[in-house]
Parts: sequence; structure tokens; C-alpha cells
Amino acid sequence: MKQVNIWGRVFNLILFVILITISICIIFPLIWMIISGFKSNTDFFMRPWSLPEEWIWENFVIAWENGVARYFLNSVLVTGVSVFLVLIISSLASYSLSRFDYKGKNILFIFIISGLMLAPQVSLIALFKMLQTLHLIDTYWALILPYVAFQIPFAVFLMRSYFLALPREIEDAAYIDGCNSWSVFWRIILPMSKPIVLTAGLLTGMFFWNEFMFALAFIESSELRTIPVGLMNLRSQLGTNYGVLLAGLFIATIPMILLFIIFQKHFINALSDGGVKG
Repeated sequence: MKQVNIWGRVFNLILFVILITISICIIFPLIWMIISGFKSNTDFFMRPWSLPEEWIWENFVIAWENGVARYFLNSVLVTGVSVFLVLIISSLASYSLSRFDYKGKNILFIFIISGLMLAPQVSLIALFKMLQTLHLIDTYWALILPYVAFQIPFAVFLMRSYFLALPREIEDAAYIDGCNSWSVFWRIILPMSKPIVLTAGLLTGMFFWNEFMFALAFIESSELRTIPVGLMNLRSQLGTNYGVLLAGLFIATIPMILLFIIFQKHFINALSDGGVKG
């Protein structure tokens, strides 16, 4: 018994060291980016690993005024609309697939989930031709529509599994009280599924916020560029002013960091519930 306890402690210690190492590898570059965003160009090259000699807050103002503000608002708009559409469509589809029996339901589910096997890179040329035919190139919809289409399978996969694990007794009681399927969905299923809905929104939102390929291929005017492509454009404007560039990068990471901090409780609950309920 003592030998088992010793090996258990050794395993926990090794696991703890591994997790600490991974955490440092993730957190250190972020901290370095934040600190370097306050440096002058000279300070950046002469003292890359130390604190700034002078904390230059103006770097963030320059980055914001040189286009980050516009790119930031474009990303907020595209990401917000895309997440809203994904959550509405996916939750309705998941409710239908998990609660109603009809002919072809399993085939429809397989068809939706098969979208997870399609890489966005494969469809780039076909999407460009289609959007060009619809006169949507260089519009917000050129990003929103492909984003929604590619993330619906993932969101349906998450939500359907969660919906299947919800107890049906509460729904049956609601039907007895006179509620219809629409009322049950909005008043019972969605409130009970808040953790998985927020988790799906957070994960898909991170994809939309950081997506680069479609944003580069489908958007031509600088006024409509999102954060990833806009930061590349900012580099060409500012040349080698790395303090301002890193300040712009930090501004771009703020929304996702804040969203995860705010909704981390629901994120963890959704993962743990999904793991327990299967």
C-alpha cells in the first residue's frame, strides 16, 4: 500500500512539473509581449528581456490611431454577428436532432458533422468564385457566411451531446402545463444549456477573431480588414517600430483574454459535464 502511495505521489509530482512547464511556455510570451509593447525601439533591441527603462504608453495610442481601432471594430462586428448566427442555428439544429424522431435524422446529423472533415483551405478557390458570383467579395458577409458554415458542425457536435444528457422530465412537465416545443426550447433547454452555449460561443469566437486566410483572400479594402490581416498591414506602415507593433498585438489579444476570464466557470462546467454525461 505504501509503495502504491509513493508511486501515486511521484506521478502527481511529475504531472505538476509538466503542467507548470506548459503554463510557463504559454504565459511567458504573453508577458514578454505586454512588457515589450511599452519599450522604445532602442530599448527593445538593447534590453529585450528586461523591464523598459521608460514606460512608453504612447505606443498603444500610436497603434490604435494607425489602424488598429478600425481593424478592432471590424473584428468585433464580424465575430459578434458570426457567433450569434452560429449559436442560433446550431442550438435549433441540436434541439431538433436530440429531441425529435423523424425520417432521415441520423443521415442529417452525419451530413452536418461531416463538415468537420472539410478543411477550409480546400474550399478557398470555390468559395472565392461563389462569393464573387454573388457580389459579396470585399464585404463583411464574405467573411461571416463562410465562418458560420464552417463552425456550425463543431457547435452542433458540442450542443447535441449536451442536449441528449439533459433530463426529459422537466420538458414533459412543461408540455403538461401547456408549453409547445418552441417555448420548451427557449424557456427550459437554453437556460439549462448555458454552459455549453457559452463554451461553443467562446471557442467559435476565438476562431473567428484569429482567422487569417479568408480575411486575406476575401477582403480587399483596408477599411474592412480584421485584426489578423490589419496587423500585417500595420507592420508595413510602421516598418521596424516593434514597440508599437507589439502594443497592437496586445490590444488584439485583450477581448479573447477577457472573455475567457469572464466565462471560464461556464467553460469548465461544460467540459466537466460533457465528460461525465458522455
